[in-house]
Amino acid sequence: MQKQTITLIGMPACGKSTVGVLLAKTLGLAFIDTDLLIQQRTGRLLADILAADGIEAFLRIEAAALLAVDAAGAVIATGGSAVYSHAGMAHLKASGSVVFLDIPPEEAARRIADITARGVVARAGQSIADLYAERLPLYQKWADSTFAVSGKTTEQLVQEIAEFARGDLS
Repeated sequence: MQKQTITLIGMPACGKSTVGVLLAKTLGLAFIDTDLLIQQRTGRLLADILAADGIEAFLRIEAAALLAVDAAGAVIATGGSAVYSHAGMAHLKASGSVVFLDIPPEEAARRIADITARGVVARAGQSIADLYAERLPLYQKWADSTFAVSGKTTEQLVQEIAEFARGDLS
């Protein structure tokens, strides 16, 4: 039997990494964080890459990291901008289910003190609400299932996604 794979997508601060680690433990899968892969591959922080090289260069680096992921039998937490890479997302989707963690933009904005320091891919002057409006159609395009983040504990969210994974991928 092929090992299941769950790729988590969504806005920065929606909980992809936190949920991903716990979901991987719950399902007995490996955990991969593509933001950490980028940092390991480049030896630089995301914010430093964006500041020194710009958004387009960062997106090329991110796409290469997504394409390099061996996704079999893993929970993969992507960066919020992963959905800009058609090839990268197609690679991940071919390995299993894509789950969109949907957080209202105002809640994401409350969770992120400084989008520049956080390494969020955003043009100058672009707000979290602007990013959400721009990315929502892409998140919806790639998602096999969507889970609302608001009003739930991390444990509740992990349980909901685990139930989906067991039913959808077993």
